[in-house]
Amino acid sequence: MPDTMRGVYTNLTKIRRQVFREVARAAYLAGDVNPDWADRLPYEILPGDKATYRESIFIERAIVGARIRLAMGLNLLPVDEPNKISDGLKEAERPEAYYEPPLVNIIKFACHACPENSYKVTDQCQGCLAHPCQEVCPKDAISFVNHRAHIDQDKCIKCGRCAGVCPYSAIVHRNRPCAAACGMHCIGSDEQGRADIDYDRCVSCGQCLINCPFGAIADKSQIFQVIKAIKSGAEVIAAVAPAFVGQYGGRGDVGKLREMFEILGFSGVEEVAIGADLCTVQEAEDFLEEVPDKLPFMATSCCPAWASMAKKEFPDNANCISMALTPMTLTARFLREQHPDAKIVFVGPCSAKKLEAMRTSVRSEVDFVLTFEEVAGMMEALEVDYTALPKPDDNDFGAASADGRGFAVSGGVANAVVNAVKRMEPDREVNVFAAEGLDECRKMMRDAVKGKYPGYLIEGMACPGGCVAGAGTLQGIKKSQAQVKAYMKRSPRKNATENGYRMQLPELLAMGRDEPDDAPVPPRNERRVPAPEELRETLSVETVEEPVEQ
Repeated sequence: MPDTMRGVYTNLTKIRRQVFREVARAAYLAGDVNPDWADRLPYEILPGDKATYRESIFIERAIVGARIRLAMGLNLLPVDEPNKISDGLKEAERPEAYYEPPLVNIIKFACHACPENSYKVTDQCQGCLAHPCQEVCPKDAISFVNHRAHIDQDKCIKCGRCAGVCPYSAIVHRNRPCAAACGMHCIGSDEQGRADIDYDRCVSCGQCLINCPFGAIADKSQIFQVIKAIKSGAEVIAAVAPAFVGQYGGRGDVGKLREMFEILGFSGVEEVAIGADLCTVQEAEDFLEEVPDKLPFMATSCCPAWASMAKKEFPDNANCISMALTPMTLTARFLREQHPDAKIVFVGPCSAKKLEAMRTSVRSEVDFVLTFEEVAGMMEALEVDYTALPKPDDNDFGAASADGRGFAVSGGVANAVVNAVKRMEPDREVNVFAAEGLDECRKMMRDAVKGKYPGYLIEGMACPGGCVAGAGTLQGIKKSQAQVKAYMKRSPRKNATENGYRMQLPELLAMGRDEPDDAPVPPRNERRVPAPEELRETLSVETVEEPVEQ
């Protein structure tokens, strides 16, 4: 299903941003958490006594209240007993607090109970003489009543043939938008017809939450905890995903980006494309070593939603999914070499990264995950106008390659790995197949298992269009893809193998490779591997110096 609302500023977008803004503002301005502000927030966001969006102002405020709790990383409250938005608020105050599953939540009383997968005859039916819909139906589910087609839903198998042959386009396919967008097909209905998520299947890709036009689905956030960490005086570094280009305006203005994060209170900022370069090198080396002698094919792993789906549904071939560490994790390890006590915040387009960061093997590296939209809420809280910031002195991070930055768009990961393989073994031919969207990824994986792609490198992206289409992005997909490609050209390095930091990869991997979710993780200080001095001197992350008292 196409993401028809992406890039359109709707009433739902407005409310979502208001919630992020107010939660961020409270975190910046408040000392100890005062429960009163949380209980008052819905009245500030939706003042007055008249409903604007739903049938009742009370329903509207209840929905906003639920979204406030999720934005603070708290669980939804039961609706069948007395409670307040502020219940358990102290749990969110701790800087080290991490949200409990589930990550993606359905606010049940906000759900419209949209109809499930079905075909319906509309008023456009002319009761034509030919009756082609009836002729092609394989289950005799269509009859004519009062010269109008009628579909027996008990017989209908949802094949869609009737809709395909109707000369008046009078038969339409109805499906709830969240379910249609879910590539895992894990959204069904509860006993009241409201959407319900099968969390055993969900991979937190976030497509449901951006396709629900009623705002009934939201994921938990760590805005509050990140700001509390900043206010505690801790060193907090932002690791920004390659899809950042254009998200806040501009065309990848790195100087503006640095200044913006400094205003928000971060100690420094680095591009995750460095980790993408390291991931590229690791996957290229693994491909050369393992395919086809040890593995029939190898699949990329940087998209956590795609990798999780492939491992869930094809467990016998899970070893074909690359065990390379993701760019987020490698960048975090890379930064900790210079800043061992820092809080690392991944800032990107993806809700599935939040799920990845909850894994035991990643949580010790990445402290927090924020989406671009959540950071936009922080900007609004402090009234930061990105486009009005002074013209940047530097317009490039200067470290990552063009191929590493290309991870943000569909096909970019495979392209980077292929280019790295060609540098390592120029005579090696690498066949590639890429898919975007979990339905297409599933088909690709099914074909690969059957032997259709022998010796191939296959790339999966859960979001159609790549990371630039993630649930936490702020602008249209095609515009983002074009801006990322333009930013790629500004790198002085074309290939990931040209990045000098690849020398550090063995040391970063010595801390451990990708592990199962329940694998024990040793403390950071037991895994610390000092970086070479020459790399320490050239580390590009900038930190904000405290003023010296005269």
